[in-house]
Amino acid sequence: MARRSKLARVSALGLLGVLTLSGCDLNNSFWRFGWPEGITDEAVRMRDLWIGSSIAALVVGAGVWALIAYAAIRYRKKGNELPKQTAYNLPLEIIYTAVPCVIIAVLFFFTVVTQNRVQQRSAEPDETVVVTAFKWNWEFTYSDTAPDSPDGTPVSTVGTSDAVPILVLPVDRTIRFEVQSADVIHSFWVPEFLFKLDVIPGNENGRDNVFEVTVREQGAYVGRCAELCGTYHANMQFEVRSVSGEDYDAYIAAREAGQTTAQALESIGQPGSSTTTEPLTMTRVGESVAAGD
Repeated sequence: MARRSKLARVSALGLLGVLTLSGCDLNNSFWRFGWPEGITDEAVRMRDLWIGSSIAALVVGAGVWALIAYAAIRYRKKGNELPKQTAYNLPLEIIYTAVPCVIIAVLFFFTVVTQNRVQQRSAEPDETVVVTAFKWNWEFTYSDTAPDSPDGTPVSTVGTSDAVPILVLPVDRTIRFEVQSADVIHSFWVPEFLFKLDVIPGNENGRDNVFEVTVREQGAYVGRCAELCGTYHANMQFEVRSVSGEDYDAYIAAREAGQTTAQALESIGQPGSSTTTEPLTMTRVGESVAAGD
């Protein structure tokens, strides 16, 4: 009895240590099994899949350890007599073949369901942004806009060697990204979206490379190219600035009126330059190299 009491105290202390080491974010990161929280509806669906898969793995692991412990205790050596040898056990073989197949089928089912929901496209998204990747920069075009200019080209933002391009998005609206590349394979990645899409030239460029998100949190988030695309791949950074729907509409109106990205952002009370990242220094034989060279 004393031994059991000691074991219980040690187990309780171990559990307390795990909870303490998990940090103060007990209600979030710990129970998400390390999965990032994300800021989109699609990220929440992927987070739920991860949590469910982790719980299933823990259940399977506990079952396996329980069977190992049962076999080790139930059939431990009790003497020098050789135990009865069994060559085949058809029911047991059927069980340990069928159970993994059922587990894989269930995980596959929920994975496909989540993937279909994440990649689902609405008939009429609230906003459409054309993302053009090129060595080594990004251009974001708001295709639904119509500025007061002679050519009437949509509002767009492109980065320079001195400024990271800022992609302004509204929260609580469905946003479609039509992603295209002007040269090689790139990859559009915003870590807080928990999603990335390779930008493959050709293949109905900008039509097949499409995904949608609904951002739920305001803030500034860094974006990157996640595909090695050449010498200055590391400089392909951008920033996502998610704002309220009212501020977004005001930003677009200011851009349509001729203001720059920085001026339009400052007009809605946002910093005019990126806050999550900054341009990397690019030099070649002592000379500055502009993005896109």
